[in-house]
Amino acid sequence: MLSGLFDLPWWGYVIYALVMTHITIAAVTIYLHRHQAHRGLELHPLVAHFFRFWLWLTTGMVTREWVAIHRKHHARCETVDDPHSPQIFGIRKLMLEGTELYRAESKNRETIEKFSLGTPDDWIERNLYSRFSGLGPWSMLAIDVIAFGPIGLTLFAVQMLWIPVFAAGVINGVGHYWGYRNFAAEDASRNIVPWGILIGGEELHNNHHAYASSAKLSSKWFEFDIGWFYIRVLETVGLARVKKVAAQVRLDASKTVADMDTLDAVIAHRYDVLWRYGKLMHATWRVEFEKLKLRAPEFPHVDFTTMRHWLQREEHEVPETVRPALSQVLQHSQALQITYRMRHELAALWQRSSASKEQLVQQLQDWCARAEHSGVAPLREFSMRLRSYA
Repeated sequence: MLSGLFDLPWWGYVIYALVMTHITIAAVTIYLHRHQAHRGLELHPLVAHFFRFWLWLTTGMVTREWVAIHRKHHARCETVDDPHSPQIFGIRKLMLEGTELYRAESKNRETIEKFSLGTPDDWIERNLYSRFSGLGPWSMLAIDVIAFGPIGLTLFAVQMLWIPVFAAGVINGVGHYWGYRNFAAEDASRNIVPWGILIGGEELHNNHHAYASSAKLSSKWFEFDIGWFYIRVLETVGLARVKKVAAQVRLDASKTVADMDTLDAVIAHRYDVLWRYGKLMHATWRVEFEKLKLRAPEFPHVDFTTMRHWLQREEHEVPETVRPALSQVLQHSQALQITYRMRHELAALWQRSSASKEQLVQQLQDWCARAEHSGVAPLREFSMRLRSYA
């Protein structure tokens, strides 16, 4: 009977598979994602090259292609040009055919040339990793079979499926479809679970889209990012240097007037601002919807279960099929009108590139004054919190 060099108990094979796939996940999140794609940290050349070699061996992925596709995802998120959005392709396709979408985009030379700036282009990249990308997995197959015999085929299959299932399917699919949100990012990103262990911290996908260049993906006290733990270990021993992390929101209760400091903080934390706006307005919206439901025959085409979602989106993001119903609802509720209009006016503050900072501060002060005299109690409460951003 054929056998490999090592004869392990069943749990030994399980541990081997988990360790191998976890190193691959760590390589993806630390090297490809946070280091290469977003430049959130620097890695010692030995660490960076180890990760590059490991990914070639265990996945055959080319750094240049992965980085370019991911950067395009951020630049074109949830549009028809997004390489892998479940909002465009559907969650089923992402879960079952996410790898095919990745491969199709990797053949788009325009994408690779435009979004791959700064990725490795040394001799070994050109002559081995990129040129013979398929050689890595074949080598891994040989190693598994020689080491463990026929069961090495199963171990190899697990290694090859791990990234397509969890990265292409779960992160790119579920991470833009289901979960909770800490920030009102301008896309459908979600945190899948608050404990980023199985996928190296990438479970905290909404946090990442809010602060894309941050080397740390956890935000709330109850969230754990194991990728960040590994980065801190590498930094402690001098093998990494963190360049960017998301700044924490600071509130100064003594502030009574929005000033330049407030403006800077509001712009820096704009996704947190909009998320908290929606959270405070939720009670008002629920009450208004209940009132309108009593007049349901007047609104035959209104889906009240989804209307709260559209109240928190930019106007251009609302589908044409939904706009008539949204307009009808707004016409019949002054409170909804006010909160909807005020949200868009607030968001416009960081979109007015032609205005000076002094003008933006004045606009922010005017916004706070109108909010506090709107007659909507949660809006007044939110304005008072907004002024304390520091």
